[in-house]
Amino acid sequence: MAWRMPAETAPHERTWMAFPREGVTLGATAAEREAGYAAWADVAHAVARFEPVTMVVDPSETARARRMLPSDIAIVEAPLDEFWMRDCGPTFVLDEDRPGVLGAVDWVFNGWGSPAWAEWTLSAGIARIVAEHADAEVVSSLLVNEGGGLHVDGEGTVLLTETVQLDPRRNPHADRARVEAELARTIGATHAIWLPRGLTRDYDDLGTNGHVDIVATLPSPGRVLLHRQDDPAHPDHAVTRELRAMLAEQTDAAGRRLDVVDLPAPATLTDAHGPVDWSYVNHLVVNGGVIACGFGEPDADARAAAILADAYPGREVATVDAREIFARGGGIHCITQQQPAVAADGGAR
Repeated sequence: MAWRMPAETAPHERTWMAFPREGVTLGATAAEREAGYAAWADVAHAVARFEPVTMVVDPSETARARRMLPSDIAIVEAPLDEFWMRDCGPTFVLDEDRPGVLGAVDWVFNGWGSPAWAEWTLSAGIARIVAEHADAEVVSSLLVNEGGGLHVDGEGTVLLTETVQLDPRRNPHADRARVEAELARTIGATHAIWLPRGLTRDYDDLGTNGHVDIVATLPSPGRVLLHRQDDPAHPDHAVTRELRAMLAEQTDAAGRRLDVVDLPAPATLTDAHGPVDWSYVNHLVVNGGVIACGFGEPDADARAAAILADAYPGREVATVDAREIFARGGGIHCITQQQPAVAADGGAR
């Protein structure tokens, strides 16, 4: 077996999501909960314009999901508590030795390091449920990891963060070599680029401790889209400059020096909880399109959409307001997971 994770730009069979359910993440008040349901539904509607969507729904929320989602979105009932599909769901891979075989990496999910507030034990089983419905072969892993903690270019390069895979709350006995060996086995990564840290807000109690998918992504081999904070009053002003200097010195699996493209943050600096981590990097690439995060700032949203259109030529950029998702700890990429299409030759169609 030679598993390989395709680039997100490769054709998709569908996108998987999980519908919110009541709990600490969704919100304490009726208004907060309704805003959360609506935000997830808005993303599902946007993705469904471009490709099929399957929504995993806890039985307690089935009636609401059917009411809020269009009939062309498939629903799979399964018990869940957390509903960030990128993290609790599988990472899909293809087997280059067996044409047409789809794999689903089942990372160990412990709620981003098992913080006291997290309810995650039900969702720890979602990857295998999704794999069964996708007719994918389960690729078991003992690495505590989440899909939001990595980005690949499909040609062997993987972006990681030292504070995620090497987090002692996740993998207390791991080192870089062990993590890289496991990623070579499970997703076909041959060259790891380790970011030293993520964005400041992501280290709060409700954060992931530095997921890369809110900081940087690989829109094409040899190129990185990097979050840029331009206001010195925000702590990520220093963070993103440190990351830019570091990434500019890196090469990918093919030996190319990375071309770093800045994706500036919106103007809003804080909310009721402190510095925000609003990031346009946390977008989802879909068939023929890009589902971009919007933050209610027309000029900044339009500027980001133009940069994304240039980074993904030929794709329509559809912007969805992501503020309610970010208020709960993530963005559009965090709540979605692409399933690659497979072709008879074993590659992505």
